[in-house]
Amino acid sequence: MKPPSEMGTPMSTHPTFPKEWSAAQATRQRRTLLHTLRLAAIYLFLAALALLFVVPLLWVLSSSLKYPAQVFSIPIQWIPDPIQWHNYRDVFQLVPFARYAMNSVLVAVSATTGAVLSSSLVAFSLSRLRWPGRELIFLAVLGTMMLPSVVTLVPTFVLMKNLGWLDTYFPMTVPSWFGVNAFYIFLMRQFMLGIPIALDEAARIDGASNLRIYTQIVLPLSKSVVAAVVIFAFLERYNDLLGPAMYLTTSDKFTLSIGLHSLSGTYGNYWPYVMAASIMMTLPILVLFVLFQRQFVQGIQMTGLTGR
Repeated sequence: MKPPSEMGTPMSTHPTFPKEWSAAQATRQRRTLLHTLRLAAIYLFLAALALLFVVPLLWVLSSSLKYPAQVFSIPIQWIPDPIQWHNYRDVFQLVPFARYAMNSVLVAVSATTGAVLSSSLVAFSLSRLRWPGRELIFLAVLGTMMLPSVVTLVPTFVLMKNLGWLDTYFPMTVPSWFGVNAFYIFLMRQFMLGIPIALDEAARIDGASNLRIYTQIVLPLSKSVVAAVVIFAFLERYNDLLGPAMYLTTSDKFTLSIGLHSLSGTYGNYWPYVMAASIMMTLPILVLFVLFQRQFVQGIQMTGLTGR
């Protein structure tokens, strides 16, 4: 056996491996600690930001269960004593709140259905079909996003008056069935561009028509962006105050937004009623977001990642 001095690797280098390994381990531990601290700081910031947005909602909820004199008391009494549950019941006795809610849901669901159907059809044509002037039409659609809505306010009102649609829900629902919102078309087109075109080609080889490709391939794969458009469209029409105020004159046809406005004007001094009505108006929106939260976030993310 050769002596250690005659071997290829000097023995003096062997003791350095444990030291190098310890240094690498310490570096990894420092990086892990820094990463953990960074995540903790981000989560703390997001939690504080979420609390900032939740506090006004909690104050409205608390105020809806108080006497009027307790609403603006300093310091804030977060837990009312005693709790006035009858404020919610009284709202239904003061105004036809149930009727307003039914009208709002009817208008919002009809407009949302039309917006999803029309926008998805236009987006399918702009993203999956080849026809002359397609890109020019898409640029024209995007150009409508630059036009302030107040510019078209008077012409739209005159058009609805000439059609005899005043004091009806048609002005707030029918336009949605004709793809008037360029933002929804843009969202869906960008998402559909990320779906492999080979699926369409394979379906056409099997004899599928464009309508069948749209209904059985592209639309089922676009559930995420459809959920995002559903939330956007529902909120837009559900919270709309200008439309009902312009076109509706019969109180039985009022939606929640204009009904809440009239309630605050009549019983503005009794803030618990206004707060209770606001909470009940907000509940469907919260339920809708909770049900479609995952699809909504995924649809926005995939639109940004796969769109071209």
